[in-house]
Amino acid sequence: MQQHLSDSFLALVKIMDELREKCPWDKKQTIHTLRPLTIEEMYELTDAITAENWQDIKEELGDVMLHLLFYSKIATEQQQFTLQDVLESISKKLIHRHPHIYGNVEVANEEEVKKNWEQLKLQEKGKANKSVLSGVPTSLPAVVKATRIQEKAKQVGFEWDNIEDVWKKVEEEIGELKSAIEQQNQQHIEEEFGDVLFSLINYARFLQVDAEGVLEKTNQKFIYRFQQIEKIANAEGKSLTDMSLQEMDAIWNKVKLLNKTN
Repeated sequence: MQQHLSDSFLALVKIMDELREKCPWDKKQTIHTLRPLTIEEMYELTDAITAENWQDIKEELGDVMLHLLFYSKIATEQQQFTLQDVLESISKKLIHRHPHIYGNVEVANEEEVKKNWEQLKLQEKGKANKSVLSGVPTSLPAVVKATRIQEKAKQVGFEWDNIEDVWKKVEEEIGELKSAIEQQNQQHIEEEFGDVLFSLINYARFLQVDAEGVLEKTNQKFIYRFQQIEKIANAEGKSLTDMSLQEMDAIWNKVKLLNKTN
């Protein structure tokens, strides 16, 4: 099994080398031209994961892996680092950050593992004086970024003691939003609306709910139900633009009820 895995990996590395040498498109690529394509591949992978489509997950993982090899190949050409450097670096990092597996550190639960991980990151060379939040990528989607910010703050003890206090904070932020709306201060409204979202994401963490994931499921649910409204309206020879909100809402409720009974 291990030998077969090594052969498959080396075969893919060889293909990457050949494409970079012989294919006009592959020869032209840089880390900058690949970047948007890599982002697209990652979203395609997340779509497959959300749908729990294992065949698509397998294919998208292959696409992502190809991109990882592509970046390593370009880096080798520019004498920055090699694929071997990448593999050795991640192996070294994993061993260092899992002292409860490769050392004599004892942990009682998952939270202690996460806390040790963050502390070790801060102790690593060149990171001693960096902010705890410096490892959060600036280009992350806002919901994911908020979750990661909160998780990292938690690892150094900046966290609510219980879920009841978290919900009180949500209610407090909603109250401040209502006050801003009453004052008709648009800048204040936007600020408080952001605070409400941030506090709700924090509450989601305490509920062990993936805020990004459940929001996407709601997006997909809305898309399905709205498209059913379009389908039913078309079957009746109607256009949504000619229908009242009450008519569309009536169809929406029928679709919603049908979904619950199936």
